[in-house]
Amino acid sequence: MNTLDISQLFSWYWFLPDTFRSFEWENFGMLHLIWIVPLLMLLRKFIKVLKNPVLELSLPGSVDKKNPWTYLRLIPTFFYLLCLWMVVIALARPQRTNERVEQYTEGIDIMLVMDISESMDLQDFKPNRLEAAKETAIDFINGRMGDRIGMVIFSGEAFSLAPLTTDYELLSDLIKDISFNMMDAKGTAIGSALATATNRMRESESKSKVMVLLSDGDNNAGNVEPIFAAQLADALDIKIYTIAVGKDGLVPYGEDFFGRPQMIESYLDETTLREIARIGKGEFFRANDDNALENIFERIDELEKAEIIESRYRETNDYYRAYLFWGIIFFFIWLALKNSFFNNFLLD
Repeated sequence: MNTLDISQLFSWYWFLPDTFRSFEWENFGMLHLIWIVPLLMLLRKFIKVLKNPVLELSLPGSVDKKNPWTYLRLIPTFFYLLCLWMVVIALARPQRTNERVEQYTEGIDIMLVMDISESMDLQDFKPNRLEAAKETAIDFINGRMGDRIGMVIFSGEAFSLAPLTTDYELLSDLIKDISFNMMDAKGTAIGSALATATNRMRESESKSKVMVLLSDGDNNAGNVEPIFAAQLADALDIKIYTIAVGKDGLVPYGEDFFGRPQMIESYLDETTLREIARIGKGEFFRANDDNALENIFERIDELEKAEIIESRYRETNDYYRAYLFWGIIFFFIWLALKNSFFNNFLLD
């Protein structure tokens, strides 16, 4: 409910057509009285003339066509009509509503678990599997909003590169610096990586916790079985998506002495990664090239959208007071003119 000061009440703003068009009307049907009221006044005048035409001609407010000055007697009636119109507008309740919408998200906690073993240096992706995965992961991170994202890397052992954070710029910089020489232990410790990521997320209070495991090999290192680690994550309500990176068969790996690309046999057993995704109530994906890997991350991005919570606030301001105020003003003007010379002009 708004309040108006005296200077605003006396403004001609309230009578402008644009002002009326800007209003919403609580009782729109009342506006029909604007044309009904003068019609009733004319009808009342007509009935009085029919009942006593001789007397009516001498009543104050009557008009003599031969004497145009007698039209001044209509001024009090005009102010009385204005008074009634102002009351009608006030009863129609002119209003304006301001609606404010606030949106916020309940962020998701996402842990990226990336394989950096030597096999990620194979070049069936450009320039190799690891660099393609890093670039796609950065694009994925930059496409999120309001989510906390962390990073675990692994080869023969697992290492927590970054805790859950919303500092996407720092996280992107850390991912850019990932290289094969960050770990001495050789192999692929998928179970240890899952356990490390789960440990990072165990104290998370987020309603949605997601782990994205990206690897190109079988578990052949570490002291934690991948299936057990997946069951542990599932017990903490962590959903697991697994991505198998790479092609089967001969894939390029560096160049020989003469600058010709070398080929190496690549084989990926999907069984473990599929089982991890099943236990973690997520999905398994197979990425055979850069475009497929990018599409997979886009798919995960669509599946794990944060819930948008929307709050709407409606503020309604009433403006009937301004028209009620003018109705009272016109009423007092009518009272003042009713017994003045306007109403008795040329009567004597």
